[in-house]
This record gives sequence, structure tokens and C-alpha cells, in this order.
Amino acid sequence: MMFERFVDHLACHGDDVAVITSEQTVSYAELATRVADRAAELGTRRKLVLLETRNDLPTLVTYLGALAGHHVVLPIPAGGDHRSVVETYHPDVIVTDGVITEGPRHRPAHELHPDLALLLSTSGSTGSPKLVRLCRFNLAANAESIATYLDITRTDRAATTLPMSYCYGLSVIHSHLLRGAALVLTELSVVDDDFWESFRTHGATSFAGVPHTFDLLDRIGFEAMSLPNLRYVTQAGGRLDPDRVRRLAGLGARSGWRFFVMYGATEATARMAYLPPELAHDQPESIGVPIPGGSFRIEPVDGMPDGTGELIYRGPNVMMGYAHTTTDLAAGAGVEELRTGDVARRRADGLYEVVGRSDRFVKLYGLRIDLQRVESALHAYRVDAICTDGDGLLIVGAAERPEDCDVASVAADASGLPRAAIRVVDVDEIPRLSTGKPDYRSLRERAAERATDDARLHLRGLFADVLQIDAAEIDPRCSFVDLGGNSLSYVAMSVRLERALGHLPADWQRLPLSELESARKTRRWWGTTLETSVALRAAAIVLVAGSHAELWVLWGGAHILLGVAGYNFGRFCLTPLPRATRVRHLASTIGSIAVPAILWVAFALLVTDDYAASNLLLANKFLGPDDSMTAGRLWFVEVLVWVLAGLALLCATRWGDRAERRWPFGVAAAFLALGMALRWDVFGIGLGKAAWFTMLAFWFFAIGWAASKSSTVWQRLAVTAVLAVGIVGYFGQPNREALVFLGLALLIWLPAIRCPSAFTVTAGVIAEASLFIYLTHYQVYPLFGEHRLVGVLAAIVVGILLTQVANTVLRKWIHSLTAVWSKRGQTATAVLERQRGVYCTPPSENRGPKA
Repeated sequence: MMFERFVDHLACHGDDVAVITSEQTVSYAELATRVADRAAELGTRRKLVLLETRNDLPTLVTYLGALAGHHVVLPIPAGGDHRSVVETYHPDVIVTDGVITEGPRHRPAHELHPDLALLLSTSGSTGSPKLVRLCRFNLAANAESIATYLDITRTDRAATTLPMSYCYGLSVIHSHLLRGAALVLTELSVVDDDFWESFRTHGATSFAGVPHTFDLLDRIGFEAMSLPNLRYVTQAGGRLDPDRVRRLAGLGARSGWRFFVMYGATEATARMAYLPPELAHDQPESIGVPIPGGSFRIEPVDGMPDGTGELIYRGPNVMMGYAHTTTDLAAGAGVEELRTGDVARRRADGLYEVVGRSDRFVKLYGLRIDLQRVESALHAYRVDAICTDGDGLLIVGAAERPEDCDVASVAADASGLPRAAIRVVDVDEIPRLSTGKPDYRSLRERAAERATDDARLHLRGLFADVLQIDAAEIDPRCSFVDLGGNSLSYVAMSVRLERALGHLPADWQRLPLSELESARKTRRWWGTTLETSVALRAAAIVLVAGSHAELWVLWGGAHILLGVAGYNFGRFCLTPLPRATRVRHLASTIGSIAVPAILWVAFALLVTDDYAASNLLLANKFLGPDDSMTAGRLWFVEVLVWVLAGLALLCATRWGDRAERRWPFGVAAAFLALGMALRWDVFGIGLGKAAWFTMLAFWFFAIGWAASKSSTVWQRLAVTAVLAVGIVGYFGQPNREALVFLGLALLIWLPAIRCPSAFTVTAGVIAEASLFIYLTHYQVYPLFGEHRLVGVLAAIVVGILLTQVANTVLRKWIHSLTAVWSKRGQTATAVLERQRGVYCTPPSENRGPKA
């Protein structure tokens, strides 16, 4: 058996790769030598080894060396407060960063059961001294079962996304070493670009995640990633929403990898059940079937329907029992089957489904939380409270408490959860059943009602106000993009949403309103989040106005604005919505720019000589006059409108729409290549060198477009390289070129910045008014003569005021066009119903390009 002759098992794989880190690659033969040496360092007398774990080579070698030397390992997360564990179990040695130190002295030697190999916490990082006792047979049996149903082979390479102190993370290590596969050891998070760079470089074939992992993956655009070696993805550590299971299963099917939903517990070493990937799309609510060698039975529970009861598991991976003190370490196996505490049923198709819980433990953020322990901690602070879970949060119903007591902080400390995961509900008295027992269901309902009502009323009001639609027409399953939001209304919505929620969720514009309603409000003292594109719009328009008024000479702002326009085009116009909806949104965006420009030119023609009749058509560069500097002032608007019009025609075609969905970055890169060809006049059509007044400026728009579709480091590097090549010598003004390069490079690499709330609001207001500031500043600042600063400030204020006035009129006009377009006054939601066969499919199922 693997864990009996551990070093021999490792050595038999010879020169095959066993471990890959950022610094080195270690073969199985070398790993066997290191493990044997570590076992020798730990000595021949069996010891209790407290191991502070990191996902690095020293930790792995120590863990394996302890097992090889028949010691008992107690892994804990590095850097935490583990005093209660140390004081309870008095480990013989403590290993930190690979350094072995003696444990507490003047204690009698531990009496350790001969089969005992591993002690694991039942509650993640809560610091509870209650431990699960596992023997070598448990570890070997579970590793074999997992390796069998995952079909792990020696060519597999698993990236370590979970801590080694967690049974799920250890199961990945055990099952891969059993089959001679490799481990890619990393401490990086899945939100780090370097993690995915390492994943691709080392040919990793799998990774494991808890529900929170997949929350993070949604935020970084996992669906659009290219991972050619990925073979399968596993999920455990808590229930994953069925819709997300279905979406991930579909993504895996399209991308060539398999998605395994698994069910387990530390008490079962790791796994008890798995859902075969081919069933995940159609049966996403099921936990599947027992793992090889295991079995379930349903024990009836009073008050439950027939066939529904507590789920009982039996198998060779069931723990020896719990440990509460050192005396328990000498006890033998006292558990034959595991009472999971979950209420489940066996369906007619043979699959098992968990329908609820029968105990006082909940899984949140991958941690098993003892609710009674949290309540006891609150009672110690003289807080009359009860706890339950709901909406992925720990809910605390608090009645009487000291005035200076922060209930959320106490609950966070006791549970090990982040403070943002605690929802405190103030109640006059603890809700109770007729029997006098706490009414947890009532507490969950109160928390959900209050959170939903408050968020729904506030956020629907924001959406209705910004988009100028009736709040009653807003379906909670629709997103900002679904409801017709574009790059102009986006600025106002993002600033107001950030203020409402306390943070701006990643990809919020595609999240359904129902998800935004449940977002936690988490204020941060160091400021708020401001998207880089918004900051650049505000800064660029101020530079433009000030340079034209000769307050300063900092040219290049309009070209930055053109890049930002391309960036927003990729985000708001090229969305997963149906083709007709895409084109309609593009038409609305073009109208939002062209109509105000034409109206302002018409007004200016009546009172000034600044423009020519060709400006009414936004076609001065096509129709002339060529020698009019004032007529050429609107070049930026002309370029933007005609570029968007051309791309709208492309998106209206079936082949163009299909190509962009299948290769989002590739299509953007192709247009960037076309823009660069025009910039260098590759076709020899003599467009001239006065590029800032011609359609040659399209390549700036294409840079922003490509940046919005860049999901990997190499793609961002490629776009940056093209920007560098294109900008050098473009203006013949090094300072101008440096300014534009810096602005667009920030757009490529820095999605958001953190700044004071007042700055965020100011930048948002100016960015939202950037179009009107651009249109009107030519006529405003000259009114103030040599008072240039006053003139520029006046131009900004006029632009802001006109924006506020025009928003209502313009958006109502766009809304009426939408009603005419659909002929029946259909809202964006109804259009989606007709095209998708549902009322409004949540964007969580639509997000990202279609394969």
C-alpha cells in the first residue's frame, strides 16, 4: 500500500516529474531521497508533528517525510493563531518554514495509536481543537477512489489552488502522487495573472476549487481563457448553485475539459460522492453517486417525506473518530459509518440529492462553521443572539447587546470568516417557535426580506434614473447591458453604483440586477474604486479643453479618448447578447453621440462662423472645406461616429457576428492590424501624415478594443507592443507621444484605481459630461478672453449642466426609437425572451464569448 512503503512508492517512478515550483522541477527519485532524509531528521520515535503549511516544496517534503516515518501529522495554516491546538495536544515538534523545533517541554510522551497518521481540523481556520483522526488506510483508500473516477494518469499535472491544511487540498496531493502524476506547487491565487501564466507554462491539466474559487474566476474572465492542457476541473467544499454548475459544465464541454462536482467531508478523509461530468448539465442539483468502494443509505427522519432522511455514508475512508484531547490519540477506530448531518434523498435515476441540513454546522467560504461556537462567543460578550446561514452569509440575529460591542466583528473572529460575510439583523427579541426553541427559519426570512427590499428599491431606482426607463419595466434577471446601457450611461451608473454598494463588483455591467441587489455594502476607509477608463475620460477632456484654451500645452487627450471609446465598444457593444440586440445597442450609442453633436453644430451655425454646413453631416473630412481649422474641430466626433457606423454594419452580418463571438481577441487584433497598416500607409493609398485629422486615427480606437478583449498577459503584452511601435514618431512630438502611450498603457494594464470618494465623484461627473464638454468648449472659453483658467472651468461647468439637461431628453428619445424598432414597445427584456426562449437569461450564463 502507498502509505506503508511510501519512499519506495515514490522512487519507483524514477525520473518522472513529481513537483514543479517557480524555481525548480523535482523528479520522483529526487523527491523520494528528500522525503527519506526528512523522515530521518524527524527520528525513529513516533511523534506528533504540528506542521505549518504553505503550498511549497519544504512543506510537502516535511508532510511526506512525517508519513514515511510513521509519525502523526497535524497540518495547520501558516500564520494563524493556533494556541488552542498547541495547548490541547502539546505537539512533540513544530515545523515552520521547514525548520523543526521542539514542542512544549515537560510533557509525557504521546501515546499514539499504531494506525493513526493524520489529524485534521473539522472547522477550517476557526481554531477549534476538535480534530478528525485518520489512518493510513483511510488516506490510501480515498486516494485510490479519487484517482479512479478522475482517471488520473502519470501525464497529469495538478495546480495547487487549495491549502495543504485542508482535506480537499491534501486529497489532490495524495491522488496524484498515487498515480505518479505531477504537482504544480504555487501559493498564487487564481486572480493572479502569474498563476495562469504558470498554469500554461507547466502544462497543468487540472485544478480544484471551492464555491468562492469560482466566484473569483467569474471576475477575471475565466470563460475566455485559453488553457489548451486543461483536462478537468473539480469542485467541492460546499454547494455550488445549480445554474453555475450547468454553466461550468457547458463551458467545459465547449472547451474540451470535464467538470466534476464532488461531495465530501473531512470525516470521510475527503470525498464521499461525485457527479459524473456527463450528468452535470442536466442534473446540476445532485451530488451524484458514491465514490468507488463507498455506499450511502438514507435513515428516516421524523417529519420528512418518505425516501428523505439523514444521509449515512459507509466506506474504507471513514475516519477513526474525533479527537478532543491527547488521550483520544491512543484510541482505535470507533466509527463504522458516517452520519453526515445532511438531509438527502435517492432519486429514481440512482443519483443522490442533498435537500437540507439536520445539524448546526454550515459550509461557508469552504469552511465548516460551528454555529453553536459562534453563538457562545457572542454570549460571552453579553450579546443575546442566534446564528444561521443564508445567501452564502453568516446571519446573526442580535437583540440585547452592550453599546460598544461590534457584533459583526465578534462573529467574524469566532467563525474565521471575513467581516463582509457576516450579516447582522437587529431584532427586538429572538424569534422562537412555540416550543421555545430559536426560530432560525424566521431569522433567515427576515434577513432576506430586509436585504432584498433595501437593495432592490435603491438599485432599481438608480437603474431607472440613469437609463430613463420605468422601474416597473426592470426585470431583476436583466443586467445593465441587457437594459440598453452603453458607454455613455455607464459612467454615471458605475459611480452611483460604487457609492451605493461600497465597492464595484467585477464585470458588474453584465451581472443581473438580482445579483447586484445581494452585493454586500463594504465601505473602505482608504477610498473607493474608480475604473481607469472613467479616470482617463475625465483627465483627457480636461487636457483637451485646457490645451485649446492655451492654459497649458498638453496635446493627446483626444487620442486617449478615442482609445477609451474603443475599450468601451468592446465592453458594451460586443456583449453576449443576440445579434439584433447588439446592433440596436450600437445604434443607440451612435445616436447618443451624433444627435447632440448635430444639434450643437446647428445652434453654432446660427450664432458663430465656427462651422461649415458639412459639419451637420459629421462629414467635414469627407466633404471639406479642407482649409478650415474651425470646421475641423469636430474630427474626434466624426471619426468615432463613422467608425461605430462601420462596425455596426459588420456586427449586423451573420458571419461578422459569429466570428467576433468565436474569436473576440482575434477579431480585435485583426482590426488593430488593419489600423496599423493604414497608419504606415502599407497599401500606398496616400492618406498623408496629418493623421490626427484623418481616419488614420482608427488605430487608437482599435488599441482600446483589443485591450478590452485581452484576457491573458501575453495578449496585453502584444497590444502594448503594437501601441509602442505605432506611437513612436506618429506626432513628431515626443512629449505628446509619451502622454498618449502612458494613458493607453494604463487602460491595457490597470482596470481600476483606488482613490478618495470625493475624487471618484468629481471624475465621474466630468467623465459623464465629456462629450458635451468637447462639443461646447470651443464656443465657451473664448468668452472669457485672457482669463483662461476661468474659461476652462466655465467650459467644464457648461458641459456638465448641458449633460444633466440633455440626459433625460436624449434617453427618452432613444427609448422611443427602441419602441418603434420593436414595433410593439418591447423592452430589452422582452426582446431577449423572443430570441432566447426565456424571459431574460441571467448574464451569468451568457458572459464571455461563445465558442
